Amino acid sequence: MLFKKLADQNVSGKTVVIRVDMNVPVKDGVIADDTRIRASLASIRFCLQQGAAVVVLTHLGRPKAGAPKPEDSVAPVAQRLGELLRQEVRVVEDWREHKPQLQAGEVVMLPNVRLNVGEKENDSALAAAYAALGDVYVNDAFGTAHRAEASTVAVAAVAGMACAGMLLTAELDALSQALQNPQTPVVAIVGGSKVSTKLTILESLADKVDHLIVGGGIANTFLLAQGLPVGQSLAESELVNSARQILDKIAAKGGDIPLPTDVVVAKRFAADAPAEIKNVADVAADDMILDIGPQSAQRLAQMLKSARTIVWNGPVGVFEFASFAHGTEVLAEAIAASEAFSIAGGGDTLAAIAQFGVKDDISYISTGGGAFLEFLEGKTLPAVAALTARV
Repeated sequence: MLFKKLADQNVSGKTVVIRVDMNVPVKDGVIADDTRIRASLASIRFCLQQGAAVVVLTHLGRPKAGAPKPEDSVAPVAQRLGELLRQEVRVVEDWREHKPQLQAGEVVMLPNVRLNVGEKENDSALAAAYAALGDVYVNDAFGTAHRAEASTVAVAAVAGMACAGMLLTAELDALSQALQNPQTPVVAIVGGSKVSTKLTILESLADKVDHLIVGGGIANTFLLAQGLPVGQSLAESELVNSARQILDKIAAKGGDIPLPTDVVVAKRFAADAPAEIKNVADVAADDMILDIGPQSAQRLAQMLKSARTIVWNGPVGVFEFASFAHGTEVLAEAIAASEAFSIAGGGDTLAAIAQFGVKDDISYISTGGGAFLEFLEGKTLPAVAALTARV
């Protein structure tokens, strides 16, 4: 992908407008997790070190445009950013009426951009107002790259110069390494409750990978497609033909989808439900499959051991319940121990990584949820296309 990168620019003496994704969880003015703020620091610090002034744009939550509420305020985010930068970061409320006049090294933040009428509609007038705040526009918000909004797409077309920040560049480099120029064999893990929500991802990956591991309710649908019993497990019988087509598609190119041969079942979906390991052919009508079995987990771990590239999106069982976490834990540890380049993304995946303590052993952990999934689907991300159009 060709686009200008902030790391290659000289922004000394300039004002840089940086769109970040600091959409962090805030309750009663207290930030529960500042990971996304920390992930955005590299670009801001780069600009400050070069002697630039910085205007930070971010969204927070899902506010109604034009109807601000106290919980929509980015004040806690600005305060935490200031603590990390060790300088004041003030929120500029009247930025449209009074353009902030900034000195080199100064950092300010605009109010929650999603409160602006026209933001979600990718309004060109609003975008022009953003662009007028500085000399350079930087998009560093990979988490919103799949959305065409005024602060991510329209602004890139009208800014004096538009480029990708450190985080966005790193995300795209990692995804490209995993999916566009991977070392083989490539193994992808796609877990989740429904095939329907990840059907296009599965179809896209079937063209790219050597082995496609499916987990959760997705695996149950594939078992159903093979004529195997799934009891009362979550599965989508109406998509068995789609599952068969994906199985045939990857087999035609010499790859495979290794389905579990043993599973962990329970009679009810609960943390305290008694767990039982069964051969997949012996699943009873009143059983619920809640994890892959130990034999299947070890077989998949061996497959991951020989992989050179691993893409991970989703657990293979109900890892939140201790009795049904073993399969995901084994795979997480196998990925961590592998010498392969590994990239992981998605909310449940990040939770599993944290739960099993393998964060430091994953090559790259994506900050994007929807953007990560759409890249896996092979879709063009609007915010990235807006930057490439400026080259």
